[in-house]
Parts: sequence; C-alpha cells; structure tokens
Amino acid sequence: MTPYEEAPLGVGEVRAAAVLSGISHGTEMNLYRGASPFADKVFDTDLRLFRPAAGQAETPPLGYEWVGRVTETGAGVTHLRPGDTVHLLYPHRETHTFVPENMPYRGRLQALPPQVTPDQAIFLALGGVALQAVHDAQIKLGDRVAIFGLGAIGLLAVQIARLDGAVWIDAVDPIPQRRELALAYGADRALDPGGCDVGYAIKSASKQHGADVAIEVSGHAAGLHEAIRSVAKAGRVVAAGFYQGGAAALHLGEEWHHNRVTMVSSMAVWDCPHRDYPLWDRARVEGVVIDLLAAGKLRTDGMITHRFPFDRAAEAYALIDHHPEEVIKVVLTYG
Repeated sequence: MTPYEEAPLGVGEVRAAAVLSGISHGTEMNLYRGASPFADKVFDTDLRLFRPAAGQAETPPLGYEWVGRVTETGAGVTHLRPGDTVHLLYPHRETHTFVPENMPYRGRLQALPPQVTPDQAIFLALGGVALQAVHDAQIKLGDRVAIFGLGAIGLLAVQIARLDGAVWIDAVDPIPQRRELALAYGADRALDPGGCDVGYAIKSASKQHGADVAIEVSGHAAGLHEAIRSVAKAGRVVAAGFYQGGAAALHLGEEWHHNRVTMVSSMAVWDCPHRDYPLWDRARVEGVVIDLLAAGKLRTDGMITHRFPFDRAAEAYALIDHHPEEVIKVVLTYG
C-alpha cells in the first residue's frame, strides 16, 4: 500500500472514499497469477488481435469492483453530493477522484439508489456479465438451461435465467457450498461433475435429450466441454468464462461436431457491443441489474464468504489462489 496525497478537486470532479472493493476470481486472479494473455502480449484494439509484447508487457492494475461514498464534489457537479454511494470500475484504492460525466461504458455516473447496499453493489459489474451471458443465450420461455460454474457470476446467472423464462435449471459445480447456494437461489438440481457424468445426467432427464442452452462461466476447458455435451442437438452454448492456456480437455470432434452445437462467446467490454445494440448497451444492462438488486429480485446474500482489511489484501489473494473451494466472493474493507 503506497501512501499518496490528494490534489484539490478540479471543476466537474468528484472524490469518493472506499467502503468495499471486490476481488474478481476470474479476470483479476489470472492477472495476479500471470496466467492472463496480458502477461506477455498486447491486444491490438484496431486489428482485434493479441500480439507479442515488444518489451515488458504492462500489467493492468488489479481490481474493477469498487464501492465508495462521495466525500467532496467540485464546482459544476450538481447530481452527486457527499454521502451518495457509487460503484466504479476502478482498481482497489482507499479513494478515487473521477469525472462523473465521462465514465467508461456508462456515460454519466449516477448515485446508487438507497435500497442497494454496498454488499449488493459489489456485484454490480458481475451482474452485468451474468445478464449479458443470459442475453447471449437467447433463452425462451420453457427452455431447459444448464449453468456450469457457480461462482458469483454463475449464481447470478441462475437467478437471471429463471427471470428470463427457464423452466428447468441444472446448476453444475464441484464445490458443495456453491451447489447449495444455487439451490437456495432457485436452481432445480445441482450436479457435482466429480460425482456423476453430468452430460448424461442432463440428457437422460429431458424429453429432448439435453438442455436447450448451456451457459459456461467456470473458465475451464473441461467445463466448456461438459457444457457442449449437455445440450441437445442444435443446442446453444454460451462461453462466458475467461479461459487461459490450452484446451486439452475440449474435444471438438465429439459432441460439438456431431450435434451441430452453436457456441457463442459472451463479452461485454473491450469495445464489444451488445448483440442487440443500439437497443441495448452496457449502461442499460447495468441499469437493469441495479433495478433488480433494488427490488430484491436478484439475491446476493450468502455470496460474500470472506472480508479482509485493505492492508491485508495479500492474504485475500493467497486464499483465493490456494483455497478456491473455500470462497465464493472475497472483498476488501476500508476504514
């Protein structure tokens, strides 16, 4: 933790003090481990291509789920005031100074409604990822859905898929605590991939011999392969995980090829527009998640399993890295 001093606020600027910040167990932990492609490559945003870094690759700062309360506003700021709660896509830090009129993906930043607590707000970015994945899944009323990976995004996707019309949801994860929470959130069945043939269990239990849609958010090639195995002929698989390295467990010559499965990448950032843009964009997706949280239609209770003071962040990362079976969401606390 490096000490720093705040400069006086400029016109249109706002300063907020941290309440909580969440550690991303996917994107952020891959950066932490050096497993992300950004460890030795750069992403050419014009060609949309990863290329070898000319020198030492620049690692992005850790963190993008930051919840704080406004402490000061500069001249010209009228829609935010001290005490307002805000969510920023910014790194872990005790304070942030920002211009609310110019926020990435959002346009003008608004205060969160008072019904949304900081504990709920910490899931706002991940809720957007889950909603985007469900949109990409094109779930229809009456569909059977399988969700692979029951971290925070998967648990949110279970609930959103039900709201979107799924009549049966299979939730898949090797960790008992996560399966139990999925059932509490409304999944019809929770399956342990270490205890059964998941693809067979899902296909043999449905008249159409498989799920209509599978959403894979574990980020593991083995999970993606099992998602492909679980869908019916001409089914759809949404790959929303951040996959790393090779994919030896992904056997594309098997069910994917023989069942003409459609596989869709779900990505909401890096200048990837919503598939229904301009009707939908990132700001609208986020607004829906805020409304669902405020109305109590999207639950997050039980997902925060550990809290660490900001000055003990190293312990938090080590816990996620070495004992993923013990955690669902780890947050850093401030003050």
